[in-house]
Amino acid sequence: MACSSGSCESGCYKDNNEAEAAEVENQHSLKNEPPNGVPTGNNGVNRHNLCIKCKSNETIAATYPTPAAFAAGCDGGRFCAECFRSNLFGKFKFAVTSNAMISPSDNVLVAFSGGTSSRVALQFIHEMQCKAQKNFDASRDRSLPVFSVGVAFVDESAIYPVSSQQLDDAIEDMKLIVSNLTPPRKVFHVIPTASIYSLDLGEGKDRLRELVNAVSDVTGKDDLMLHLRMLSLQKIALENGYTKLLLGSCTSRIACHVITATVKGQGYSLAADIQYVDARWGVPVVLPLRDCLTQELSMLCCLDRYLKSEIAAGRAGWLKYGQAGSLKTVEVLDTPRSGINGLVSSFVKLLQEENASRESTIVRTAGKLTPFDFNRMPASDDLNCNLASLRRQKKYNLKLNESLPPESFCPICNSPLSKSDLLSLNDVENGQLSAETFGAKCCLSCLFQILPKECSSVEHFYSFLPQPIIAQAKNDNHCNRRWLREQIQDCLLSDSEDGT
Repeated sequence: MACSSGSCESGCYKDNNEAEAAEVENQHSLKNEPPNGVPTGNNGVNRHNLCIKCKSNETIAATYPTPAAFAAGCDGGRFCAECFRSNLFGKFKFAVTSNAMISPSDNVLVAFSGGTSSRVALQFIHEMQCKAQKNFDASRDRSLPVFSVGVAFVDESAIYPVSSQQLDDAIEDMKLIVSNLTPPRKVFHVIPTASIYSLDLGEGKDRLRELVNAVSDVTGKDDLMLHLRMLSLQKIALENGYTKLLLGSCTSRIACHVITATVKGQGYSLAADIQYVDARWGVPVVLPLRDCLTQELSMLCCLDRYLKSEIAAGRAGWLKYGQAGSLKTVEVLDTPRSGINGLVSSFVKLLQEENASRESTIVRTAGKLTPFDFNRMPASDDLNCNLASLRRQKKYNLKLNESLPPESFCPICNSPLSKSDLLSLNDVENGQLSAETFGAKCCLSCLFQILPKECSSVEHFYSFLPQPIIAQAKNDNHCNRRWLREQIQDCLLSDSEDGT
């Protein structure tokens, strides 16, 4: 029995107290020890689950019961929801500003399919527009106007089977999405692909079906519809005074295009399709989501649904931006990819699952190709826009060389054609064009994938081509002739000279 007196010199009392203190300390440490021995912060949050940017909130993967889409190639394990969204929006905004994509006087048309990429692009450009509107309202002189935004949906139901009820419901959902993104007000356009014929809609649909059915190759049909979709967007943009066309093409889609273009023999024109800016069209095309992965965009939309359910349950969530419940998508009209395009899409998706950096690596590697002269924004009266263009030209060494001939473009896909001498082209005399001479103006990919092989089938195919494609073939020839004459002007004899 231990002594109760403090005067005992045996040490039994002291030893007992030390043993009890050690036991209490041991129990306390066991109570606070995290599972698997991983240290935690003062608030009990696992440090390995903290956002690498704010260092205070848990990452998305630790906070939400995320689906498999969160895991592959995304930042769900690195950022919290707020920092993840801020990082994604930062990529978008940096692409817009550093490449002078949008000036204050622009009228921007957003191509909207209802999927995740176009949905996020529309949301982000709306937020930039709202910020510009606030700055405009707060300024005294109001010298800088606010760019306007329109939305366009291309109706391809004439080719891809979809019930009228599904189409009507999807369009109503899109209208609701656009109407909720106000102010400022945004006009919503629905344009059938058949409208490129400038005929009665019923007759246009018949001609469109005949044109597509004349292409026997599965990949060729897919490519032709892609080109007709761009023509439709250009048509609605030109008719309504839009100055820029914004597409939701992201890193994942561009990575697929890099491989498909290589397989199809479009290596020369590949550099033209993967830049931030493409001004070869009547309305310049911009790709502000070029540095964003599909998985990231899907995660953002999926997070929105989680946050909406949290708010319904009465839990305060990610409300700082006021965007909860806003990123609704419409997937019912997502057109399938077939042939080479479908195979490559599946292949790249498999690569991304094995290594999360594969898509970015593909795009960065292809980005080393030298851009074309039209991969820059045309000169503008906006000083800020011009400064950004000059910085980009310096970065990529884009020097306009007026001694080079103007690019010749394929009339079907509008890809730049490779040529060493204008005289080697099969020119169309006096602007006359026929089914036989039309094939000579097309790129090898379209010649192989889209144009029929038999002469009678070529005549049939040519008879159903829309006017913009025919005009492209004629105008391209005139431009080359004019440039060639300008280059040899000093060597030509005038009518007053005798030529001796």
